[in-house]
Amino acid sequence: MNKDTKDNVCNEEVYSQLFRANSKTVFNYIYYKYGNEEKAYDAVQEAFTRLWENCSKVTPPKAKAYVYTIANNLYLNVLKAEKVRLKYADRVNTTNHETPEYVMEENEFKKKLDTALNGLPENQRTTFLLNRIDGKKYAEIAEMEGVSVKAIEKRMHLALKSLRDQIDGI
Repeated sequence: MNKDTKDNVCNEEVYSQLFRANSKTVFNYIYYKYGNEEKAYDAVQEAFTRLWENCSKVTPPKAKAYVYTIANNLYLNVLKAEKVRLKYADRVNTTNHETPEYVMEENEFKKKLDTALNGLPENQRTTFLLNRIDGKKYAEIAEMEGVSVKAIEKRMHLALKSLRDQIDGI
């Protein structure tokens, strides 16, 4: 295999590697940003389909940014003006040995957190969830969002400040 073929997105091995390396993160990015799992999945599938259709026009180093942009644009097209609430799965402990008071306080806290997260501007909520839930570094989030690391630091600072102001105990 010559260098040109190996460094080409049209090469099935290169394409598969790009898909394996990025599809889950692209999905999480779209899901955290807009809050709809099914539509996020569809946007990711369509974005990778378009990457394959345009494989000769997209170099491997640019493929990740291409897929993020396409998935985001596809989702924006689906949304139009519709505002979507963030829905995230409750990570409830299946073994419940806590007192009823503890469970009640925990549920109240989850409601407060849900309300506070939904009250954040979309870019702050996305940054917060990608960092705290997915463990993405600021530089990775900056690349996904197409902004500077300083902008991500500012978003995170504002998100944390807002969450602290709204929720006692954070």
